[in-house]
Amino acid sequence: MKSRAVSLRAAVKKELKELRPVNFLFLTAAGLVNAFGVTMFLYPVKLYDSGISGTSMLLDQLTPEYLSLSAFLILLNIPIFLFGLKKQGFAFTVYSIYTIGVYSFGAWLIMDVLPVNVNFVSPLAGRDLLLCAIYGGVISGVGSGLTIRFGGAIDGIDVLSVIFAKRLGITLGGFVMIYNTILYIICGLVIDSWILPLYSIVTYFVGSKVVDFIAEGFDRAKCAMIVTTRADEISHELSENFQAGGTIVNAIGGYSKAEKQILYLVVNRFQINRLRQIVFQIDPQAYISLQDVTDIIKKHEE
Repeated sequence: MKSRAVSLRAAVKKELKELRPVNFLFLTAAGLVNAFGVTMFLYPVKLYDSGISGTSMLLDQLTPEYLSLSAFLILLNIPIFLFGLKKQGFAFTVYSIYTIGVYSFGAWLIMDVLPVNVNFVSPLAGRDLLLCAIYGGVISGVGSGLTIRFGGAIDGIDVLSVIFAKRLGITLGGFVMIYNTILYIICGLVIDSWILPLYSIVTYFVGSKVVDFIAEGFDRAKCAMIVTTRADEISHELSENFQAGGTIVNAIGGYSKAEKQILYLVVNRFQINRLRQIVFQIDPQAYISLQDVTDIIKKHEE
């Protein structure tokens, strides 16, 4: 029993070391940015965010005043993140709950403390639903993307998708899309109008694209896999042009059974055309496959 307690303390101590102060700084900004986007553009004109955030906005409209958006953000999200603790890990859960707390606090601050009226029209976009949908999606997308970038999630729907999507035989994105589709249908039925839910779909689409840009990077690199019989020559020429020779892997042709080599390297989008010219000039029979690369991680020696 004693050894079990010691090992538990050691595990907790190890997980606490994973938490980085700089991450909390960026997660604070992420939560406040998300609160700004939702409360200044979406909430005033009754547009709905996606996921648990959108669910909280709908419940805010249907329940007594003391059950506010800020309260539902805490009440709905935190149990979901705790439920996913074992699956997602300690650091992710702590980062996520912290960001949700900041988001909830920021929403309360803007709606109930600051001298800003967000009850009827957006203070910045008025009653223009399209502007509110676009800017609300962009700004809240920045907040969500920053949260993912620094180790957490700002909406419990991400955790639910990880837990249940595989069991249901669908992708993570498919799970989120199905949830949001059901949410917007319910919103339309409850308010007896489809205008606001349809504009909310615009918010969801814009926000998801911004999340991808923030979380994965604006300038995506390209992974090039070159199947050739002259890898050494191509690697040398690429090294002369790009200062990157790549990695060579020996391979065998699946049909011809001939010995080949695969040259793997990462280039930016401006180098692709020059890459093609170099490869086919040396080996006209080469085969090039290009894929997006969102992050390049390398441990630098201290």
